[in-house]
Amino acid sequence: MKYAKLGKTDIEVSRICVGCMSYGKASDDFQPWTLPLEESTKMIAHALDLGVNFFDTANCYSHGTSEEYLGAALKSLGVARDKVVLASKVYFNDGHLSKDAIAREIEGTLKRLGTDYLDLYQIHRFDYSTPIEETMAALDKLVKSGKVRAIGASAMYGYQFHNMQIAAERNGLTLFSTLQNHYNLLYREDERDLIPVARQYGVSLIPYSPLAGGHLTRPEWDSPSKRAQTDKVLHAKYDSTKEGDMVIVKRVAELASRLGVTMSEVALAWHLAKGVTAPIVGATNAAHFDDAVRSVDLALSSDDIKFLEEAYRAHEVKGALPAVRT
Repeated sequence: MKYAKLGKTDIEVSRICVGCMSYGKASDDFQPWTLPLEESTKMIAHALDLGVNFFDTANCYSHGTSEEYLGAALKSLGVARDKVVLASKVYFNDGHLSKDAIAREIEGTLKRLGTDYLDLYQIHRFDYSTPIEETMAALDKLVKSGKVRAIGASAMYGYQFHNMQIAAERNGLTLFSTLQNHYNLLYREDERDLIPVARQYGVSLIPYSPLAGGHLTRPEWDSPSKRAQTDKVLHAKYDSTKEGDMVIVKRVAELASRLGVTMSEVALAWHLAKGVTAPIVGATNAAHFDDAVRSVDLALSSDDIKFLEEAYRAHEVKGALPAVRT
């Protein structure tokens, strides 16, 4: 495993991050395919054995049980707190990103994880209902109190991310160190403005859905897996562009065959070649983590990257929340 620093902080993370939405109590009103505690613990243990130290979850994943399972797994495995980097998120809760909501939600997250601090606390979306300055001041307070080491943002529009960084700068507050955006070979809309803004501020990219929900791991679009059959969010993100995206999927498969590696390795190696610090990989099968870790050592040539990218066509924005019109 290789490691890198998050943004301008001294927080060192593995070049692969474990996405913990896969772990938590299954339910029809969140996701019915997530793993129970015992299986989740085995997956987390396998990732740790591979040298992965970076874990990302959220207060809303499986109604908080994702955080509980991650905390319980690390405790049962006897993992020292300073040997892992724990990240969680706030937004999909009462009050969204108001100061009161942030102060309340961080306490719940810390309790569920069984820790007294988070390495990285991220806003899950942009909040149209709360002044930017209020949100940034609330996050800064957490950093100064020691409850959070660094802050980050997730999917939003480029101008929103820029405005939040500007507000922090003007008020002497903590800036975002990471950006967790929707980014993969089938969805590259953030290359237009959000990613350039992040780079302007020296922010680390830690994208979610780097394998497009599994579409970049197999030559066929459909899968018999329980997630593929039941994940409505996954279908909403990708099914409408299936015809054009299958051209790219086939190119990933062709390049993987040519290089003698898996499609997952190619798709994740592309992220690392694009300057991503750590793609967030969700997995319910240990072999998927094996593929992810091998991708760190796979170097793609400029011709390989061109071959993978040239068939891409513009997509509708998926991830950032549009403003509510009244």
